[in-house]
Amino acid sequence: MASKGLISIIIPVYNEAENLPVLYEELDKHTKKLAYDFEILFVDDGSSDNSAQTLCRLADDHQQVKVVQLARNFGKEAAVTAGLAEAKGDAALIMDADMQMPPRLIGTFIQRWEEGAEVVIGVFAERNMSPLKKFGAKCFYKIMQTIAKASITPNATDFRLLDREVVDVFNKLTEHNRITRGMIDWLGFKRSYVHFKQEPRLHGAPAYTYQKLFALAINSFTSYSLLPLKLAGYLGLAILMLSIPAGLFMYVEQYLLDDPLNLLFTGTDMLAIMTVFLVGVVLACLGLIALYIAHIHDEVANRPLYVARRNPVPTPQTELVTSRSKGRDEKTILVTGEVVEG
Repeated sequence: MASKGLISIIIPVYNEAENLPVLYEELDKHTKKLAYDFEILFVDDGSSDNSAQTLCRLADDHQQVKVVQLARNFGKEAAVTAGLAEAKGDAALIMDADMQMPPRLIGTFIQRWEEGAEVVIGVFAERNMSPLKKFGAKCFYKIMQTIAKASITPNATDFRLLDREVVDVFNKLTEHNRITRGMIDWLGFKRSYVHFKQEPRLHGAPAYTYQKLFALAINSFTSYSLLPLKLAGYLGLAILMLSIPAGLFMYVEQYLLDDPLNLLFTGTDMLAIMTVFLVGVVLACLGLIALYIAHIHDEVANRPLYVARRNPVPTPQTELVTSRSKGRDEKTILVTGEVVEG
């Protein structure tokens, strides 16, 4: 059977020695049925167990297995980034090593890619987790959908396939404090979703503790939305909008009209309003400073101003603009507000 191309499978590994032989067997079982060549990139993220030795044995025994070993534990996001940088395939599939993302779905992901999807995202239809984690995940996605700039899919996972073009663009992103799935969502491109049930973990314990999950959530909020930075300013403006009318009312009623309502405002009341007013001024100034910090944040992140396709996808909009551009020398097509060179 002639190969249609090369697919890279990227698997970050941290203390998964017991899972690796079973995982490879499953990968081999399901990939050899497909009309593609595969390279399996295991990225050892500074494991403290026998994961590195197990991976070296797999690489010695199987030509398609490649190992990238990080010098220490840099975290899953760095490991995935390292894998994508090394991937040579026409598409790259990211998955975990704990067997909770079933290898049998690889064919489905590739089929969606063949049908035109540039990013195929695995979404949990059912999750194996404690009620507390389920509640936390629900709250997290609800907040992210509200405040994030990019479109966030609830229960989306790192189990996703990226077209070569998406991988190349992702590899150009230079920010250090990164959430892989958020960055991929920010890039856009045509998406497809594969819903699946989360399988039970085969061996070992999850690397993400409650503390790490909380830190990941805070990192996501601050990386993909500037709203938390601006909250102080909004609060300050709200306090000013309340304290200024209240202070004017107290002054006019007490001193200009000689207390016709007999409210008997005291000096303490006036002092309290003045204090609240000054707090509002301080918070509003912090909000103004936050706007400048937001500009610095955007510049330091160094994301591209836009993402252009190498090969424009025909749509009714592109056809319309192309027909209007006949007779011109330019080969620029307008696609939903973005300029794409083709």
